Amino acid sequence: MIEIPSDLNPALVPLAFLLGNWEGAGVADFPGTEKCNFGQEVTFTHDGRDFLEYTSHSWVLDAEGKKVRPLESESGYWRIDADRKVEIVMCRDQGVVEVWYGELADQKPQIDLATDAIARTAASGPYSGGKRLYGYVNSDLMWVGEKSTPDVPLRPYMSAHLKKVADLKEWAESLPDDMPDGVSFFRPDGTPYNP
Repeated sequence: MIEIPSDLNPALVPLAFLLGNWEGAGVADFPGTEKCNFGQEVTFTHDGRDFLEYTSHSWVLDAEGKKVRPLESESGYWRIDADRKVEIVMCRDQGVVEVWYGELADQKPQIDLATDAIARTAASGPYSGGKRLYGYVNSDLMWVGEKSTPDVPLRPYMSAHLKKVADLKEWAESLPDDMPDGVSFFRPDGTPYNP
């Protein structure tokens, strides 16, 4: 179920399915880099203004699913207009800043994006553009990214399947002080609720 916060800017209601903390895993594979499984944490938040704030951290996973080392981090701001056009400004730890444009699909929570402008530092690797597809499927967030370089045509390079992470502190604080008979819960400070 998609919840729409009461303080969400009305312009962002079509993007409400993105809000929250997401965790999961995926696969990265691009010529010239090591193919790997990765873990990812993604957060979409808002502060009442007309954009969502986005952060993503990913790391290489070993065969047992344990963190080996950081893979990529990125952050940015997502906006949508009345015609369902999405625009994103994103900064990546590899020394790349991107402007993305795309569209929210009609009648389904799916966003197709493509880079429009790219700025790179001298230390960044070769990169000439990308595409991404984000979709909300059965309450999960899935995405696939494509990228190109001067030597490699546009091709998939990362994809992930993310699940929403519950904010247990917020949930616990919302419980009433007098829980019904037969139910035993504890407050965040460890004291029991009085059934």
